[in-house]
Amino acid sequence: MKTAWILAAVAALTVSGAFATFAIGLDRMVLWQVVRACVADFKLTGTPFPCLEVDLSDGEERGAVVLRPPLSDDTILAPTRRIIGIEDPFLQSPGAPNYFDAAWRARTFLKGADGRAPERDAIALIVNSAAVRGQDQLHIHLGCLLPLARLALAAAVPKVPFGEWAPIGAVVPRTMFWGYRIRRTDLSNVDPFRLAAEALAGKTKGPGDLTIAVAGVRVESDDEFLILASYAKAPHAWWPVGADDLLAPACPAGSRRAS
Repeated sequence: MKTAWILAAVAALTVSGAFATFAIGLDRMVLWQVVRACVADFKLTGTPFPCLEVDLSDGEERGAVVLRPPLSDDTILAPTRRIIGIEDPFLQSPGAPNYFDAAWRARTFLKGADGRAPERDAIALIVNSAAVRGQDQLHIHLGCLLPLARLALAAAVPKVPFGEWAPIGAVVPRTMFWGYRIRRTDLSNVDPFRLAAEALAGKTKGPGDLTIAVAGVRVESDDEFLILASYAKAPHAWWPVGADDLLAPACPAGSRRAS
């Protein structure tokens, strides 16, 4: 027991240094170091510190952590398996875990200014392209849409047919997105990585060019999702779009009907 606590203290010190490096963006591998430290502490003590959550229920090769970097309101989910980013072929394999579904379940960590959960149609999950991301370990950003982006999606989603990709245009100024609409309350059995890669395969050099987002939407009181995809050098886009262009620094006041 004493050895376990010593090892836990060492892990805590290691991850504190890694978190500090993460906060100022000095090392593109520091997220992976933080993930490993959270897993090590969880195995030793049963607590996820300094992550918010460590899920190893299906084994470490299929697990994930949820964390919030210091000095940031950004909440992210990262696999406990080494996956460099959106271009990793493992994500297209039939046996890959559903990281988007795990990220959607982790939205419970998002709180509005009043401490309540944000409304469903405020929430989005985003994976940046290889050109935009700052860390070389796959991670999904969880957050609330900028008001402009939320209004744009609310106006666009009724025009998107179910089960088909359709151009949406600028979700925020000087961007170009395509959307795919599904009527579901969760993301189980939905694979945004594969859907986006197949839809835009002829427009990109590979999946690494893609930025993929999933937004919770409501249409006439029905719970739905809109899967969004964009890519570097998309028509009418001025720059590769990423999470920083779509997500607000903080969530707005919540709602009692959020789900």
